[in-house]
Amino acid sequence: MIKKDTLYRSVNEPIKPFEFNQHVADVFPDMIERSVPGYPLTISMLSVIAGEYAQENSNIYDLGCSLGAASLAIQQGLKNKSCKIIAIDNSSAMIDACVNSSVQDENDNRICFELDDVLETKIEKASIVVMNFTLQFIPQASRQILLDTIYKGLLPGGVLILSEKIIFDDDAENDTMNNLHHYMKALNGYDQLEIANKRDALEQVLIPESLDVHQQRIKNAGFIQSHVWLKCFNFISLIAIK
Repeated sequence: MIKKDTLYRSVNEPIKPFEFNQHVADVFPDMIERSVPGYPLTISMLSVIAGEYAQENSNIYDLGCSLGAASLAIQQGLKNKSCKIIAIDNSSAMIDACVNSSVQDENDNRICFELDDVLETKIEKASIVVMNFTLQFIPQASRQILLDTIYKGLLPGGVLILSEKIIFDDDAENDTMNNLHHYMKALNGYDQLEIANKRDALEQVLIPESLDVHQQRIKNAGFIQSHVWLKCFNFISLIAIK
């Protein structure tokens, strides 16, 4: 049974910076589905992307895997292709939950869950690298370095899937998308205090950037093309092809 997220319903002390601890891991499926516009579609379409871009006998990386939803979707899309799925997260609570979970498909493409810093992860022989809402938590000074590392570790024809919360250069568009996002969360049962407390917890922890910044960074890494394949309010997902 999915546990409901009530972490920010009542806080009687100064709001602490958000972290992926045991409390968050316990409610994460509910938290992300109620908070991230288009999240279920983002995950489900990874099966389609895996079916198209996974290369035989290659590695597939899920960087910042949380509870492994993206890895499981990729696993289901591989069909007869033989690949190694490597799921990385620096939260021991998340990795422990993944390892102890019984939801992993019993097939040849087993998921290897590893506790590690994505900035220290060696990427090699990769046909797909997924970062779902991970880069926004990485220090900005390290983001280009990480994308450069990913590009070097991808095989020709390999792809990066990058999903992120974004900001807009136009103030009116930014306000509209933020307001729609907040209304979605309210419609999903979060009250205004919860929304405000969560926003305070994420300040200086989750640093969003514009689409132009992401695309320029992707170009700088060496990718020949990148496209927005999904957008919902102020959340997008890009596919970048080597």
